[in-house]
Amino acid sequence: MSPEKFVAADVKAEDHLFVPPLNFSMVDYAIYRSGFPDSANFPFLKTLGLRSIIYLCLEPYPEDNIQFLNANGIRLFQFGLEGSKELSVNIPEDVIVCALRVLLDERNHPLLIHCKRGKHRTGCLVGCLRKWQNWCLASIFDEYHRFAADKARVTDQRFIELFDISRINKLASLPRYI
Repeated sequence: MSPEKFVAADVKAEDHLFVPPLNFSMVDYAIYRSGFPDSANFPFLKTLGLRSIIYLCLEPYPEDNIQFLNANGIRLFQFGLEGSKELSVNIPEDVIVCALRVLLDERNHPLLIHCKRGKHRTGCLVGCLRKWQNWCLASIFDEYHRFAADKARVTDQRFIELFDISRINKLASLPRYI
């Protein structure tokens, strides 16, 4: 086979590669989590049939990603949370409550939650969802640690533990076990 045919075959093979974003996982039916997706992840994300993305960073969404969302009819919900290791930085509960409202609204599913690495901010939101789903704290923290690994933050775990689910129980028209 000539070198030109190898190159053409490689390009066509790459078109069919499905590469999930860093820390990708299914959270629940039609709810996914990950780190920041880039253009190499777009073919994979297309297979999910996403309707929405919850983005938990302060930085503007990159233009390439916006174009992908627009081309695929995916809505972006941005809830800017500061990504800080400092103990003095509090996670704003109001922002998490707003993000949970979007997350729990089935009209937004299938949905992807992500921040930069899919560890801390995403872990806090998923942890609060798990608390709403009546998971025990040990299981919630086990899942959080699975993604955060040796970078787990006591402040995140404390936030999840103290999160007042009564603030979202008003959304109880949705099933508690999604």
